[in-house]
Amino acid sequence: MKPHITIVTLGVEDLQRAIEFYHNGLGFPLMDEGDTESIAFFKLEGIILGLYPRDKLAEDITISPEGSGFQGFTLAHNVGSPEEVDNTLAEAVAAGTELVKPGQKVFWGGYSGYFKDPDGFYWEVAHNPFL
Repeated sequence: MKPHITIVTLGVEDLQRAIEFYHNGLGFPLMDEGDTESIAFFKLEGIILGLYPRDKLAEDITISPEGSGFQGFTLAHNVGSPEEVDNTLAEAVAAGTELVKPGQKVFWGGYSGYFKDPDGFYWEVAHNPFL
């Protein structure tokens, strides 16, 4: 298998709220606004972000949609400077998200912080001077 991820799909509780947050709040470009009643895709740089109702995604996987708390992964958005980290976190908060960890110097030599989207997915915003 080639080491490549094409799409990350998030199972969301309220699809329209999630579309509003990512499209209108964060400015992510919606790929096709025709069928946003059942699924939505955003064309990001190098990957596609999909939003799909949590119960339907669980049904597709053939698992229970029940469960909460930390889901064992984070999504990351890398930017060019510590100032951009702080600005991006502020933009996310203004879009209606929860700031989990303000931007700060981190053990691996970079600068990062975290926000949680309306469905509880954790996003790291980071400046990695080694990338």
